[in-house]
Amino acid sequence: CLLASTSHPSSRRFLSLTNQSDTVGRPERDEQLAQVEIAVLGVIFLTASVGNFILILVLWRRRRKLSRMYVFMLHLSIADLVVAFFQVLPQLIWDITDVFIGPDFLCRSIKYLQLLGMFASTYMIVVMTVDRYQAVCYPMVTFQKKRALWNIPICTSWSISLFLSLPQVFIFSKTEISPGIFECWGEFIQPWGPRAYVTWIFVVIFFIPSAILITCQVKICRKIKRNMYVKNQNEYEVTNQRQVLPSRASSVNCISKAMIKTVKMTVVTVVAYVLCWSPFFIAQLWSVWFPSVVTEGSAFTIIMLLGNLNSCTNPWIYMYFCGHIPYCTKKQVENTSAQEDS
Repeated sequence: CLLASTSHPSSRRFLSLTNQSDTVGRPERDEQLAQVEIAVLGVIFLTASVGNFILILVLWRRRRKLSRMYVFMLHLSIADLVVAFFQVLPQLIWDITDVFIGPDFLCRSIKYLQLLGMFASTYMIVVMTVDRYQAVCYPMVTFQKKRALWNIPICTSWSISLFLSLPQVFIFSKTEISPGIFECWGEFIQPWGPRAYVTWIFVVIFFIPSAILITCQVKICRKIKRNMYVKNQNEYEVTNQRQVLPSRASSVNCISKAMIKTVKMTVVTVVAYVLCWSPFFIAQLWSVWFPSVVTEGSAFTIIMLLGNLNSCTNPWIYMYFCGHIPYCTKKQVENTSAQEDS
């Protein structure tokens, strides 16, 4: 994450979006708060890395039989690993050492990869949800028949993430904040620079994706509800008239149980994303638009840590819906894949 508090410079170096340099020197950090941060970050890192490694292993072993939905899940896990190793881990190390250790190149690289993970994880959820929307609402659209680990939506998501993260390289650098003490901080034009930066990140990583996710999920749920209504009507007609209208029957068959299952998994993934990142971005916007003593407190620091929980929840959501944690039965995966492709 990315605005360093001038009162607790170590507590929000990576958590804050701006990491602004402090021209008046480097105050003492809150050691008790730093220990809490280290503990929370350690748990988040272990949970995210282990969960996503397990999921990648499970999916990679079945890479030749993966359905389109689970290819998205594979890339989502890779993006979440980027978050774990290049956002959570550097932040954890920085809290332990209390100072940035490394050259300017390392500072810029970490900042770039930090935002890349946030972009990639978010946009992978977006393209996955749009794919489910297309499959449910426009089932006659031709999909890529070959089982490939890359497709156009996935390549587009990674490409946009790589491009939109580039400003990080020019904004952040290794800066001497006091004699002999260096930090990886950003330089912003005051007072509107930090506000513009945080607002921009909020719009492209949270507001626009959330709007797309909510719109798609609402339309998906409405479509499924209509199909369930038609199905119930058909069953009623079969019972009373022993005949089914062909057009209605075909519309019901377009949505299989397997597809409804993947839609449920997508809904839970979206809800987890919104719940995890909402407090983080609210705190970020509050800290730059309405700075106060409250935004410098320990509560805000912990809130900024919890956004990373999203990278912990995604793999376990998949494995839960798969039916077994961490492994799914081979027959279940094959049946789900076959029904979804049909």
